[in-house]
Amino acid sequence: MRETWNSIILYFENNLEAYLIMLRRHVSISLRVLAMSIFIGCLFGILCVRFSKYKKWVIGLFQVLRIVPSLAVLVLSIRFFGIGIGPAMTALTFLAIPPILMNTVAGLEEVPFFMLETSKAMGMTPLQMWLKVRLPLALPLILAGIKTAMIEIVASTTIASLIGAGGLGQIIFQGISVRRTELLLIGGVSVALLSLVSVFMLDLLDRLLKRYKRV
Repeated sequence: MRETWNSIILYFENNLEAYLIMLRRHVSISLRVLAMSIFIGCLFGILCVRFSKYKKWVIGLFQVLRIVPSLAVLVLSIRFFGIGIGPAMTALTFLAIPPILMNTVAGLEEVPFFMLETSKAMGMTPLQMWLKVRLPLALPLILAGIKTAMIEIVASTTIASLIGAGGLGQIIFQGISVRRTELLLIGGVSVALLSLVSVFMLDLLDRLLKRYKRV
């Protein structure tokens, strides 16, 4: 154990700059994928509620992605998009959309009917009802979906390094190839901490929004 700890210290002494580059790449990919996933997931969620006859088809299509392993999606993306950061982000976005889409639909459908009737009686336009009633009340469930998606993105970005995306996965797979425990620990612990930080930040955002609502 002491030898492993010394190896970890030695790694950071000799490779700190390279580690920070991989960390920044991992964070950058994760945030960009999350932004695209939120946009697409929320948009399709709203469309599913607005045009309910298409809901089962849209949800069914994205539900298929939930049962396909992340590695399989990434490997299949090579066939259609090639390798590199762009194809990796495309594949990761498809993986992250389902929880956001499902929670957006669930949140919007759970808005009490009397709230909609009351807002309509107050003279709100359909757009105002969406912006001031439906979406704010659905926000807690939407955020829960975003948290789930963020965890999946951080973890799957690790695997995406196999198709040239870079990130912390490089350390893990390097550790596997050369059988170095310290590299596996550095990569694995870094990804775990990054996931925890992401969830903490989203929890903080959720609390701030709830405090704003009470005010």
